[in-house]
Amino acid sequence: MSTDLQTALLEIKRGTDEVLPEAELIEKLKENRPLKIKLGMDPTAPDLHLGHTVVINKMRRFQELGHTAIFLIGDFTGMIGDPSGKNATRPPLSREQIQENAKTYSDQVFKILDPNKTEIRFNSTWSDALGAAGMIRLASKHTVARMLERDDFKKRFNNNQPIAIHEFLYPLMQGYDSVALESDVELGGTDQKFNLLVGRQLQQEYGQKPQCILTMPLLEGLDGVNKMSKSLGNYIGITEAPNEMFGKLMSISDDLMWRYFDLLSFRPLSDIATLKEEVANGRNPRDVKFELGKEIVSRFHGAAAGDAAIESFLNRFRDGALPDDIPEVNLQTTDGGIAIAHALKQAGLVNSTSEAFRQIEQGGVKVNSEKVADKSLVLKQGETLILQVGKRKFAKATLS
Repeated sequence: MSTDLQTALLEIKRGTDEVLPEAELIEKLKENRPLKIKLGMDPTAPDLHLGHTVVINKMRRFQELGHTAIFLIGDFTGMIGDPSGKNATRPPLSREQIQENAKTYSDQVFKILDPNKTEIRFNSTWSDALGAAGMIRLASKHTVARMLERDDFKKRFNNNQPIAIHEFLYPLMQGYDSVALESDVELGGTDQKFNLLVGRQLQQEYGQKPQCILTMPLLEGLDGVNKMSKSLGNYIGITEAPNEMFGKLMSISDDLMWRYFDLLSFRPLSDIATLKEEVANGRNPRDVKFELGKEIVSRFHGAAAGDAAIESFLNRFRDGALPDDIPEVNLQTTDGGIAIAHALKQAGLVNSTSEAFRQIEQGGVKVNSEKVADKSLVLKQGETLILQVGKRKFAKATLS
């Protein structure tokens, strides 16, 4: 391989879990033409988080190497529901829910991708036109035995857990997307490997040259255990306010920090290796985490926001100062007051009163900077108070 090709391959492989098959990818790169790089995402929620950006960043790198990025919004497959990694049938979303969630996807991906080098496509374009007869022809190109080779299907089948017929359609429809787009390379998380391989197989069935596959690791959420997910509450959204984003990044463990550097940072690997060496030699990991937080916040909000987030964090946690941008809320009271748990929920600081009680038990609730220990505390009508949950959630509440 030429030096340029070797360099490109190293950049493409950085942070990937698998390249399948690598020899075919090398041959495609040798063709010296813009390759069609496909990345599909179902709009099952309105916002993207940092876990999504691991694979979007890889598409960005392909763009920088001169290839064509096709960001596919799964407005059709989203109605089926991706069964990947699920131990139960997930309820399909309606067309209206999908369309509402899809509205923000284009704007959000352009925080990472170059809009001048990106095609935004919707798979309903060809999937709706496929029709019942086309769906039957497509289904004839795959077998139930092959579907049951998929790990999550196999486990559910062996455990006598139901598998709905429409779930078998999902890998087929995702694979058919690759046929419709004639993609050269498809990107996805490690949990998507089966679906991506179906795309290769279907392209061969339709007489096309099969795509190559790059799978990316799944980013752990703030808990350091589970995959980052909005439903688990362990996520960092890319549209979150700079200080909130920075604060969440500072809350991750020192070990998880390196995982985030490896999968999210654009810094050269040599720089990251130097940072690891500095920490091993006694540098405070918190200071290195500052660099990670600043890079990520600056990426989505600009360099000035990255600097300001560090300053705000230091003021808040080193000097004990309250943030400058505390949201103001009006709380409705009854009988001259409101219980602390209901006040926290009404202010949007917790999702439920049970979560509020748990936070109080753990010492995570403050009123006017004073820790709350009494779960039966009642706040009086007419007061204006600073409510706090944990280290990052604040509200200036007026009780009316």
